[in-house]
Amino acid sequence: MDKHNSNTTRKMPWVTISVIASIVLLLGLLLTLMPKGFKTSHEQIGTGKPAVVFVYDPNFVSSVTQTEQMNEARDHLGDNVLFLVASVGTPEGQAFIAKYNAGGAELLLFDSAGALIKRQSAVIDANELMRWVR
Repeated sequence: MDKHNSNTTRKMPWVTISVIASIVLLLGLLLTLMPKGFKTSHEQIGTGKPAVVFVYDPNFVSSVTQTEQMNEARDHLGDNVLFLVASVGTPEGQAFIAKYNAGGAELLLFDSAGALIKRQSAVIDANELMRWVR
């Protein structure tokens, strides 16, 4: 009986280490698959790249759908376009909304010099967003 107990106690650390390593690996994989977040600061508008700013309102179902479409467009366009969010629940978002008289769930397109050139209510699919900035 003592021999059996000593074998069991020797195996326990390896089982524990294997389980922990598997969990860490799974979490790392999930983190790489998660969409990137959007910057909520708007100082980058007019710095040489076109910018799409979405007025995010958590009270609208379309806000979730629109951010998914923005993620898809960003995957295709890379760093050539800025994708930003103005959240209705933040002071920065409120300042942006007031400055541009924007409504909830609205998208605004700025050219590379920072001029507002287009605005439209959400939801705009990823393909249309890509056409917007070209």
